[in-house]
Amino acid sequence: MNNRYHAYIRQLRDKDGLRCLRNIEIRGNKIILHGRTLLNLSSNDYMGIGADTALWESFLREECSRGDFGGGACSSRLLTGNHPAYTSLENRLANWYGSESALVLDSGYHANIGILPALTSSKDLILADKLVHASLIDGIRLSSAEVVRYRHNDFGQLESLLKKRREDHKQVFIVTESVFSMDGDLADLPKLVELKKKYDCLLYVDEAHGVGVRGDSGLGLAEEQGCLADIDLLVGTFGKAVASQGAFVVCGEIVREYLVNTMRPLIFSTALPPLSVRWTEYIMKRLIGRNDARRHLAGLSARLRDNLASLGFQTAGESHIVPLIVRNNTQAVRLSEYFCENGFFALPIRTPTVPAGSERLRFSLTANLTERHIDQITGLCKAFGN
Repeated sequence: MNNRYHAYIRQLRDKDGLRCLRNIEIRGNKIILHGRTLLNLSSNDYMGIGADTALWESFLREECSRGDFGGGACSSRLLTGNHPAYTSLENRLANWYGSESALVLDSGYHANIGILPALTSSKDLILADKLVHASLIDGIRLSSAEVVRYRHNDFGQLESLLKKRREDHKQVFIVTESVFSMDGDLADLPKLVELKKKYDCLLYVDEAHGVGVRGDSGLGLAEEQGCLADIDLLVGTFGKAVASQGAFVVCGEIVREYLVNTMRPLIFSTALPPLSVRWTEYIMKRLIGRNDARRHLAGLSARLRDNLASLGFQTAGESHIVPLIVRNNTQAVRLSEYFCENGFFALPIRTPTVPAGSERLRFSLTANLTERHIDQITGLCKAFGN
């Protein structure tokens, strides 16, 4: 048995595809790795909140002095883990999103592997964008529904599938991300709403990379594109721009009740610690007013994309996720090491996470970066390319 594992690891190492866990210390928007201080360009702390120690200290003073919760839930929510902090956060989420209800879950991964298997049957059809996140792919695989994955953002193909297949299935779920995690490009949510209404479908949108960053109140791309009320299942995470942990889905009240009774990751997982849930609500209340930070982040992102394009590099997207696409795993690793040697932590994204030939450095920009940082990144890319 071990021979098979050794062979697999050796093959990964030979192809520059071996992953490892790093011992990293976080210091604001920098990390310390092997004794070196590097600017962090691989964090999902998009709004810079995780790096804001003053905010955490104010939370501890204002919230933890009440002393009405412990360090851990020690139970699933359906047993004794459903602290009042959950109810408070879920009520606020439902109010902010204009929805009947919301349900807080342990993680975005738990949400995406649990919701679709709970809601679908063998009589249903799932039509998913080709580039949805691995967690959604795993959830789709756990579902008993028929599955077809349409070409990325190809709404002509999606409509063609709906015309041919809609009448053969009891329910059809259209599944997409809002901000796609690898290319940083956006879904046309109003177009998807149009199709779901025309063909009587349900629309599932994963806003993991949109919450906190997009929209006038930071509620995500659906808010920015004016279609919050038309999305049946909107999933967001707290572990990125909110700098906490957990996830949520906003949905109808009956759907929430159904999920509470059928969704296995909810039923069989220990609940989040009340401290974490309180911190999430504390931050969500403050994220709504951070429009200046959102505009600043958008400006940095556009500056970097334009700079890279002007140098002839292949990039993609229209968000705070800016990929620099290279030829192969080895080139991606070399570029990452070059950045590290020059004081920047930017990790390579390699096959099989992305298709062969689209390996990349993915710059995850945050609101606590500056234009000077962007110009330094540009300069390093130019020097490496030359």
